[in-house]
This record gives sequence, C-alpha cells and structure tokens, in this order.
Amino acid sequence: MLYAVRFFDRPEQFAVRQAQLPTHIQWLDEHKDAVLVGGSLRHEPGENPVGGLWIVEAPNKAAIEELLRTDPFWIHGLRERYEILFWSKAFADRKVPV
Repeated sequence: MLYAVRFFDRPEQFAVRQAQLPTHIQWLDEHKDAVLVGGSLRHEPGENPVGGLWIVEAPNKAAIEELLRTDPFWIHGLRERYEILFWSKAFADRKVPV
C-alpha cells in the first residue's frame, strides 16, 4: 500500500537538520525500497524547511512508524510530529520520475 507521510519540524532545531542532513540522505538511500520519494517542504523557495514529505510503500502504518523512528532526523529531535495518510494514487499503473 502507498502512504503519504507529512513531517513537521521543530523550528528551533534547524541546526539539527543541517548537521544530520548527510546521514539522513544516506538513510533514505538505504531505505529506498520503502521510501519511494522524499524531500523537504518550505513555504517559499529559498526559505528554511518546515518539514518533509515521503511517499512510502508499506503494508501498514505501524511498519512506517517503526521505520521512521530509525531516521536520524527523528533520532536527533528534528521532527516535532508527523501524520501518515493512506494515499489513493490516481492512475496506479503509472510510474513517474519525480
């Protein structure tokens, strides 16, 4: 099943994002079979990120929660909270590079 995961960062923890970004990117690459798409979210281009968005393939929400708790951004306290939503992708047969 596909899910969208929306992360909300702690604004006062931007230094954590900067320090952990290389490790987080490596972690994402190691989990590319589950986290199909990932990236930061900003209110405007050029502004500091306020969170992130993943598209995840997983059997259920519990599997995603277990996975995200191993992410360096979560471990080091950047993430304030998250929401996991089942994603009903239109045109399920289309694979699109992003």
